[in-house]
Amino acid sequence: MNRCKWLNQDPIYIQYHDEEWGVPVYDDYKLFEFLILETFQAGLSWFTILKKRENFRKAFAEFDYDQVALFDENKVQILLQDTGIIRNQLKVRGAIANAVAFQKVRKEFGSFSEYIWNFVDGKPIINHWKDIKEVPATTPLSDLISKDLKKRGFKFTGSTVIYAHMQATGMVNDHTMDCFLNKVKI
Repeated sequence: MNRCKWLNQDPIYIQYHDEEWGVPVYDDYKLFEFLILETFQAGLSWFTILKKRENFRKAFAEFDYDQVALFDENKVQILLQDTGIIRNQLKVRGAIANAVAFQKVRKEFGSFSEYIWNFVDGKPIINHWKDIKEVPATTPLSDLISKDLKKRGFKFTGSTVIYAHMQATGMVNDHTMDCFLNKVKI
């Protein structure tokens, strides 16, 4: 079975590729999970984050944005001692700021899903890349979303992070033409 060439043969990575990457996500909790994971991934490999995913889940209250928004300085210090996650102070504080911004977006739009999916008219962008080298790291759309998120108070949401978030949550399907998932209507 052919898969996208970016992944290694670790079962965690294969499962993520086969069952999650490029699959549309409309649930706010899941969208927040990917937002947290993608922001921590900035500058690191996605595989590193996937291996620590369950640790992040425990550390960040099962990715409950309402709980994360309430994290105080004591919780920040606890997280900075947690060897199971990426202990970057700016990213930890950014995750809390993002939970607060996430709540504000939900209040304004009814859900984060409604807000974020509006950028693609509610439907995934299906690309048909022949080679992994063709897949962009950013697009004008990810630039636009990044700018809007930053304006709303989000941290670590540069265009590259946002494009990766779009891929992870199925806003864009970048499975290459030789991948078995490119043939499947997701």
